[in-house]
Amino acid sequence: MWTIPKPRYKNCNSLDTRDEAEIAVNIGGVKLVLYGDVLNRYPESRLAELINCSTLNYDIIYSLCDDYDPGKREFYFDRDPDAFRCIIDVYYFGEIHIKRGICPICFIKEMEFWKIDQSYLDECCKSDLTEKEEELAEIANKVKLILDDLDVVPSVNRSARYQKFLWKLMEKPESSLPARIIAIASFLFVLVSSLVMCVGTIPEVQMEDDEGDLVEHPTLEAIETACIGWFTIEYLLRFMSSPNKLHFFLSFMNIIDFMAIMPFYVVLTLTYLGTAMMDLAKVQQAVQALRIMRIARIFKLARHSSGLQTLTYALKRSFKELGLLLMYMGIGIFVFSALGYTLEQSHPETLFSSIPQSFWWAIITMTTVGYGDIYPKTTLGKCNAAISFLCGVIAIALPIHPIINNFVIFYNKQRLLETAAKHELELMELQSSEDSMVKATRKSGALGALESSMRTSRSDNSIPLIEESTRTLKSKKYCSETESF
Repeated sequence: MWTIPKPRYKNCNSLDTRDEAEIAVNIGGVKLVLYGDVLNRYPESRLAELINCSTLNYDIIYSLCDDYDPGKREFYFDRDPDAFRCIIDVYYFGEIHIKRGICPICFIKEMEFWKIDQSYLDECCKSDLTEKEEELAEIANKVKLILDDLDVVPSVNRSARYQKFLWKLMEKPESSLPARIIAIASFLFVLVSSLVMCVGTIPEVQMEDDEGDLVEHPTLEAIETACIGWFTIEYLLRFMSSPNKLHFFLSFMNIIDFMAIMPFYVVLTLTYLGTAMMDLAKVQQAVQALRIMRIARIFKLARHSSGLQTLTYALKRSFKELGLLLMYMGIGIFVFSALGYTLEQSHPETLFSSIPQSFWWAIITMTTVGYGDIYPKTTLGKCNAAISFLCGVIAIALPIHPIINNFVIFYNKQRLLETAAKHELELMELQSSEDSMVKATRKSGALGALESSMRTSRSDNSIPLIEESTRTLKSKKYCSETESF
């Protein structure tokens, strides 16, 4: 039996009978003896209510505990004893620490059962709880996306059903074989379009127009037009089937898709209509500037690559480290360029004409590029170059490890979240099958033993964010069963 020691600092002259009382509680098989003067420090807690209630009022007793032995005056609770060992600290120290290995979400449920406010949690434990809640929200979102892909519930009308089918066809390659084929075709069109853009700049492949200027080969232009046609149709279909048009427009990847096809139509408009409004030379300059924007379509590959998406998210999480890298490099560039300009002024053939012009030398030296177009000629200038080189290597190497670490953490976290989401789906399907068994046995009359076994196998520490997805799965299964009849 685990006995909480009675405090020695209490005032014995002012004791109440309730403060002198003690109770024996059994938490998940672990017996404890608690004293009234300790429990009454938090009178709104469950244990304080239990020690202050009358032992003859069994209705109140059984509303506060799971079972009660009048002979031993022992109260039984079917709760986690490890979590209770942490919660009992609030009566002595005024704060609670969650021990390692205890789920923070389940621990909050335990605190709610014992009627202890979450404000007594220490700050370090609150940060862990916030992180777990964010992970739980991500798992719930993944579960909802998977449930949405199952598409068990029929749509309200035919148009909504076609819209949802088209959205899955264009956005969910894993949903069906035609969707996977469309994703592969889109990936190939991106590669072909990028290859045509590069090959079209080779002078041997280009042709001369009537004025003697080099232009792209007609075959390459035809391939480019076909690729743009595919991108346009794909963008329009995705927009038509999108459930949220505003979110579709503001999405970063959709902005890239729009920038990939927009230059083609602007160039087409300027070529056929712009000559009547402005000079031909200005039209050609605008066309060349817009053609450069075709490089944006290479970013469309990120839509079909989970690795590139993970890298993008990891860089977003590493803004602080990237900012430190830029700050280190900026300070070093300014300092060493100013030193290099000052030290090289004594040489008659110096290549350092000004401090801003020396910025270029500092950049290529600290980044270990070293083109050799600007270099120091004095001894002190060379020493300054050596020091700038070493400082540049150190400045670049220091923030790289945290950035790589963020990438590894985020990648592993995504894999764990996907595994957890699939596990939640399996549990939801198991629970729905148990509910269907309960309904079947209720009809046959053999309900008591089965319900009691299921009740003992389920935990009361339910996760609220997943409960909505569970109800969704049950409703979908119910709809499918009613349709089969």
